[in-house]
Amino acid sequence: HLFNQRRFRKRTTSSALKGAIQLGIGYTVGNLTSKPDRDVLMQDFYVVESVFLPSEGSNLTPAHHYPDFRFKTYAPLAFRYFRELFGIKPDDYLYSICKEPLIELSNPGASGSLFYLTSDDEFIIKTVQHKEAEFLQKLLPGYYMNLNQNPRTLLPKFYGLYCIQSGGINIRLVVMNNVLPRSLKMHYKYDLKGSTYKRRASRKEREKACPTYKDLDFVDMHDGLYFDTETYNALMKTLQRDCRVLESFKIMDYSLLLGVHVLDQGHREGDVNIVDGKRTVGQKVLYSTAMESIQGDGKAAEALTTDDTMGGIPAKTHRDEKLLIFLGIIDILQSYRFMKKLEHSWKALVYDGDTVSVHRPSFYANRFLKFMGSRVFRKIQRKSTTQAN
Repeated sequence: HLFNQRRFRKRTTSSALKGAIQLGIGYTVGNLTSKPDRDVLMQDFYVVESVFLPSEGSNLTPAHHYPDFRFKTYAPLAFRYFRELFGIKPDDYLYSICKEPLIELSNPGASGSLFYLTSDDEFIIKTVQHKEAEFLQKLLPGYYMNLNQNPRTLLPKFYGLYCIQSGGINIRLVVMNNVLPRSLKMHYKYDLKGSTYKRRASRKEREKACPTYKDLDFVDMHDGLYFDTETYNALMKTLQRDCRVLESFKIMDYSLLLGVHVLDQGHREGDVNIVDGKRTVGQKVLYSTAMESIQGDGKAAEALTTDDTMGGIPAKTHRDEKLLIFLGIIDILQSYRFMKKLEHSWKALVYDGDTVSVHRPSFYANRFLKFMGSRVFRKIQRKSTTQAN
């Protein structure tokens, strides 16, 4: 996968890949509008549509400056349904992805994936391995069923799965919601698994301008994040439902991506909406904000979101500092069944199984929930009730 990416990057620049993504998605979403709305059927999950985009153009496709490429769209009708469920209109999806150049994020995780962000902050486009793309296809019917029952979710919101083929190379892409808005500074950022084994940010990570810390760092740096009872209960209920879904798919090794914005620091630092020295134009958080994921009905979040909070969940530190919390479950496609069998068998021999970050799915989910519900998220205790007790 990485070798292929490097080869692709040598042959075509990153800007060619970004351009091909925009052209391909522009073509396929535009093409969908001519297809009538109907219920999603089982076979829709297994459809793959393919179009060839030669650089000189064709009677179906525009001319372009990139090498010839083929663009494949997986389960187009199913993903159209998912986008509708999240209140994303085709025009908005196209506008977000295609109008401005995509921004390449320089902080890829351990997976070696490339990450692109749309200029309006709404969508992340991530390159995935063949196995992950295959696994997402297998998940789709169950994912569909779960979203129908429960649009309040912190699971990744998948909006499209595509593949670009050029010069014998396949690059698979998934379009997802962006959990952490760029227009609010994240004073702390964490990738949490509920495991303590080797869960500290490396020295190299710590030296970055905006490091992503891990579980042991969180325990060192925070005495928990405090929410009012109603918010705490909504948050934990959402996490519990999501973890049960992941467990049913035998998925594990996922993380909670957590961004903490300190409100007082935000005000001291001046204008909240300045990114890279440019003021962002009245950023509207349209879809899948943190607040709406735990309290909304899953549809567009206008009612719950003000420009100031960007849909963050209000919280406090134990010292009563006001915070906004942004969060989402990430990395659910590295399925346990494919990747982890090997790792688990030898790790279990070497370490006490309890502390290892890779374990049986139900054990993993329970440990994850216990850590989030006791060490990370806490209820604000009302003074009077504690005295009465």
